[in-house]
Amino acid sequence: MKIGIISFAHMHASSYANYIIKHPDAELTCIWDEDKARGKEMSEKFNCDYFSDLDDFLGTDIDAVVVCSENANHKEHVVKAANAKKHILCEKPIATEVEDAKAMIAACEEAGVIFEIAYPVRFAPGFKQAKEIIQQGAIGEVVAITGMNHGKMPGGWFIEKELSGGGAATDHIVHIMDIIRWVMEEEVTNVYAEMDTRFYDIDVEDCGLVSIELESGTIVSIDHSWSRPQTFPTWGDAIIKFVGTKGNLEVDAFKQFALYYNDEANSITQLPYAEDMDDGLVNDFIACVKEGRSPSITGTDGLRTLEVVKAAYQSQEKGETVLVNR
Repeated sequence: MKIGIISFAHMHASSYANYIIKHPDAELTCIWDEDKARGKEMSEKFNCDYFSDLDDFLGTDIDAVVVCSENANHKEHVVKAANAKKHILCEKPIATEVEDAKAMIAACEEAGVIFEIAYPVRFAPGFKQAKEIIQQGAIGEVVAITGMNHGKMPGGWFIEKELSGGGAATDHIVHIMDIIRWVMEEEVTNVYAEMDTRFYDIDVEDCGLVSIELESGTIVSIDHSWSRPQTFPTWGDAIIKFVGTKGNLEVDAFKQFALYYNDEANSITQLPYAEDMDDGLVNDFIACVKEGRSPSITGTDGLRTLEVVKAAYQSQEKGETVLVNR
């Protein structure tokens, strides 16, 4: 299976490239990047062809592409790839605007190509086990959820609103929200958000707290701040605590362990260490293409998380709770 990468603008592109190369059934054959110097550097690093023209790149015999361009460019690149009949793994967030996301989904459906969104946190074993534990009713009814996705301030195009779509809220709400939707299997009804720029002299928000209500009435809070210092050992964290009527369940993806507090058994269990999440994501995408099955993380999953982000910005502007309309 031949795969190409569209842009190395996003820092995850190199990780995806490494796992494509390691996969026994896949080959990284070419790269397109608007930044010619970066594109040529990456093509030399990964020993593959570089294209300066996107149409020429899409005209090759590659089966699939990984889109890692700036957020605002996802729509153009996904639609072009779909029209060229290439299967697509797209970095999150799906897009910067809801209508763009819908257009991307429609283009992929019309072309009959697989469209997967890069939410690698789903592949952390702790979260996969959390989903099973919760759906088995082991912690009872989930009444509240606290999520944190702190990170370092990434700089570059991430803090240019025209390219990124926003700051920390755009960057980090989506990861936690995707896990919550996936585990709880329900949607958001309303959002209240407070955001600000406190840590850095930049033009987008670098901190915030979002309060969310799910369809069941479960209350969710998400801290999505770029509050980690540059010396932090990872780029950030992804922590979710589920509070149930019979017990609590906390998962920390980046510390690579999970703690399960079982009140009924009066015990605390440490779940097994995590595997690399990017590896799980790339393996899933390749398997979807080879087997012709629907992706584990769909374009609609990307759309639903983007809707929450846009509602958070609306709430910040209005200073009130905003209903999420789908």
